[in-house]
Amino acid sequence: MSDKKVVSFGKKHQKPTEKAELEYCSFCKRPNTQVPKMVKGPGVNICSECTLIAVQYLILQDGLMSAEAQKILDLLWGVSKK
Repeated sequence: MSDKKVVSFGKKHQKPTEKAELEYCSFCKRPNTQVPKMVKGPGVNICSECTLIAVQYLILQDGLMSAEAQKILDLLWGVSKK
């Protein structure tokens, strides 16, 4: 896995620069310096935290969550069962 905080999709890779540019999440407006990871697309960015919220919403949109979906959410949110 890469340690880069911003991953770009939809554009050709550019040469890395010494100074990292600030990128802002299109959903929560936080910069990449305040979130664990950022995915950059053509004209839109989403941070890892907003991605987790979106995944949770998509799993829950039909109401009751299956046991398999609950396992996935627990893994994503770092919930450990004792």
